[in-house]
Amino acid sequence: MRATRAVLESRAMQASRTQVQAPLRSLDQRMEALRRANEIRVRRAQLKKDLKAGSAHVETILRDPPDYVETAKVIDILMAVPKFGRVKAARFLNQCRISQSKTVGGLSERQRTELVGLLRR
Repeated sequence: MRATRAVLESRAMQASRTQVQAPLRSLDQRMEALRRANEIRVRRAQLKKDLKAGSAHVETILRDPPDYVETAKVIDILMAVPKFGRVKAARFLNQCRISQSKTVGGLSERQRTELVGLLRR
């Protein structure tokens, strides 16, 4: 019984040492982060509506992305364009050698130029 308890306590100690905890934030900091996240979500939703309606152009967004689009996935932006589904968007990304998990802000100049050129065809 004692050996079992010692083993369990030892495992608990190891587990607590390896877990990474988020930094402690004040209530004001958490509320500010939530406010910013919600603002970004609203602006992205509006951008996707504009892309669907044709009042915004995906080439412009990809060439010079606004700050609220930097952390959005490229595939999500492409899928907001009319006549673009998951398959077509994935095909375009594969042709440009871009991972489906790549964010707009994480695109290299080569990837950005190649993708915009492919979209203009």
